[in-house]
Amino acid sequence: MADVPAHPAAGRGQRPDRAPTFTQGGPVKTARAARTGHGGRITYAILVLAVLVSAFPFYWTIVAASRSNAELAQVPPTLLPGPNLFRNFEAVLEEADIGRALLNSLIVSGSITVGTVLCCTLAGFAFAKLRFRGRGALLALTVGTMMIPPQLGVIPLFMLIAELGWVNQLQSVILPGLVSAFGVFFMRQFLVQALPDELIEAARVDGASSARIFWSIVVPIARPGMAVLGLLTFMAAWNDFFWPVVALSSQEPTVQVALRQLGGGYVHDQSVIMAGTLLGTLPVLLVFGLLGRQIVGGIMQGAVKG
Repeated sequence: MADVPAHPAAGRGQRPDRAPTFTQGGPVKTARAARTGHGGRITYAILVLAVLVSAFPFYWTIVAASRSNAELAQVPPTLLPGPNLFRNFEAVLEEADIGRALLNSLIVSGSITVGTVLCCTLAGFAFAKLRFRGRGALLALTVGTMMIPPQLGVIPLFMLIAELGWVNQLQSVILPGLVSAFGVFFMRQFLVQALPDELIEAARVDGASSARIFWSIVVPIARPGMAVLGLLTFMAAWNDFFWPVVALSSQEPTVQVALRQLGGGYVHDQSVIMAGTLLGTLPVLLVFGLLGRQIVGGIMQGAVKG
């Protein structure tokens, strides 16, 4: 029987039955792998800490909404939910017309979101890919309006809706927010990078009109940007307080206007205020969950397919 030759590394003090492990780029370095794993654990620890810090205000809202005002004044405060959540919800419904306010906020925020996404995508497509006279000047004028404080236009805008007879009506809040300069600029920048000129030229050669190109090519590619813009617009419209409190009254409130009624009186019931805040936050979380999935799915499917 022939002798088995010894491993070349045996003479250097290594075990002959262990061969060196190689990867595509060379030998595995244990120290580097250990550093990579250590860095990964630190990264996950930082992410977990960031999630806890971000989620704690919402958790505290749930705790405060389920306790009484006396329990919230205890030192140290309790950190566990209590049994008074639905009782505080009933108090919110008695003190403020929160049901009508939720419906009005859904109508206002939904209308503003749909209008803003549609109009801003159309304008962004025109500024990004269409050639027409004065395009640069119009884009500069649109972006320049972002530097004007919104408070400067409150008095002229209120005079206009008063002339139209829209005071204390939802259209006085919906129509001024149907288009935003930020949305136009955001969609323009997104389409400049995401929409190839070759696709538009090929569609032109096939005889497609601008409307057909927009609905069949631009909208599918722009879906991730539209989802992000829709989420930001819905949250801004839902949380808006200044203009609705000017244009609307307590008989036709949005959520933010209705929540103002909960803070009245000499003694503020913090638990009832937190319960109203929780009711006003739940629709935003629902929309965020729905559009969040759309954002991830749109990023994966938004690439140009050959």
